[in-house]
Amino acid sequence: MEIRDRKAAQRRAGIMARRGLPQAERAAANAAICARILAMPCFQKAENLLLYAAFGGEVDLAVLAEQAARLGKTVAYPVCGENFTLTAAVPGPAGWEMGAYGIRTPVLERAALIRPEALDLVLVPCTAFDAACRRVGMGKGYYDRYLPRCRNAVALGVAFEAQRVPEAAADEQDWQLDGFVTERKVYRGTDEFEL
Repeated sequence: MEIRDRKAAQRRAGIMARRGLPQAERAAANAAICARILAMPCFQKAENLLLYAAFGGEVDLAVLAEQAARLGKTVAYPVCGENFTLTAAVPGPAGWEMGAYGIRTPVLERAALIRPEALDLVLVPCTAFDAACRRVGMGKGYYDRYLPRCRNAVALGVAFEAQRVPEAAADEQDWQLDGFVTERKVYRGTDEFEL
């Protein structure tokens, strides 16, 4: 089976797994993941974060975003642009809209922008991942193009344990993350940063 077909199969299975979690189990897992990230040194030290607005059964980081704001951290969200570009935007007042793919997104004209090299922590969603911190995304490559520009940031994947696969269908274009956080544990992908 070609890697493209393996990715598509893992993507479908991962989306079904995350959407199929019972509501109580999902709520408990979201709470555990947010608590785990809050306790991590890479979160505690971070001043500028890139989170995401949960979509399609992804791990919900709303509680984490609230805590980060209370702690005085700057919280940005991704805005998908032309040619599969990604921009980190801090939403202003009344600064949200339905963006590309039906995802809640900051309105760029009413947002403060953060350069990739100014980010300290990037939390990345996925459809599937493995213990070596390789991920399968939605297939457009937004994060794979953006993460190499985040030179000073810890890139941390966020997923439910149900999305883990024995070996993610990743190729040379797919960016390996520094770690992954699930409701059960933290996986280390690289030793470049303290997680």
